[in-house]
Amino acid sequence: MIRSATLPLQTPLPSLGDNNRLKLFSGSANVELAREVARYLGIDLGPMVRKRFADGEVYIQIQESIRGCDVYLIQPTCYPVNDHLMELLIMIDACRRASARQITAVIPYYGYARADRKTAGRESITAKLVANLMTKAGANRVLAMDLHSAQIQGYFDIPCDHVYGSPVVIDYIASKKLSDIVVVSPDVGGVARARAFAKKLDDAPLAIIDKRRQAHNVAEVMNVIGDVAGKTAVLVDDMIDTAGTICEGARILKQEGARQVYACATHAVFSPPAVERLSSGLFEEVIITNTIPMMDTRRFPQLRVLSVANLLGETIWRIHEESSVSIMFR
Repeated sequence: MIRSATLPLQTPLPSLGDNNRLKLFSGSANVELAREVARYLGIDLGPMVRKRFADGEVYIQIQESIRGCDVYLIQPTCYPVNDHLMELLIMIDACRRASARQITAVIPYYGYARADRKTAGRESITAKLVANLMTKAGANRVLAMDLHSAQIQGYFDIPCDHVYGSPVVIDYIASKKLSDIVVVSPDVGGVARARAFAKKLDDAPLAIIDKRRQAHNVAEVMNVIGDVAGKTAVLVDDMIDTAGTICEGARILKQEGARQVYACATHAVFSPPAVERLSSGLFEEVIITNTIPMMDTRRFPQLRVLSVANLLGETIWRIHEESSVSIMFR
């Protein structure tokens, strides 16, 4: 089991306690997650002035010397995506102009990732565009979690560490001691993710939902490939947006005889009407992580939020100490 999934948040890393060259700053997107990461590392979040002008322009000022330091900026580009993305770019630029030795953009949720290729003429590949913006702003490295597709790592012309939230979710699923588990991919594109998830759950069997998408955020489920009758189905995806795909998947799984259905995802985007769909009784539990902050108005009884702060903190420590990151997931 990886160290970050098991160490308590209150346990600092002693090797970082006296290291004043590691600096951690947070944007406004998910300050609570950044505080948990800082607590894991045994350091404080760096002081920073963040405000807006009357016309909405963002102003950032780093309020301590970071000359020659390794700076880590924690900022998921979640809703409102454009505001949080622009804030991250300004933070990067401020650190570059303050002579930071290395700037790492820590992006628990990478927005604009769904447009990762051209599926029709005259489309933008926004996943590459955002990568270019971060590089041009002055980022030296990116740490991202559960990118929408693995090839996005190649869109960066700087080192990109891609980590996964699945160990935290797998730990939780394993602790429930569920019987007759079958891991289900909600579409063909997520098979690799679901297969890796199933392997960590004692090589649980795998099923796939075949669907045909008619438009953005609209999915039509066709059939299930695999045996789910009488079993506990665990639907695995990287994100839940409007929840149309995962709820249609749950319906057909129950039609095919699944005894229980659990939904697991790293990123809880939860665009309307996701909460209404997810709380309609289709799922025993909806298990997500805190890469995106969860407002109280979006919580419902079946929701379970797990923290990835230890995992991110461990990864930051390993990058700073120049040790292996990939070994955490073996």
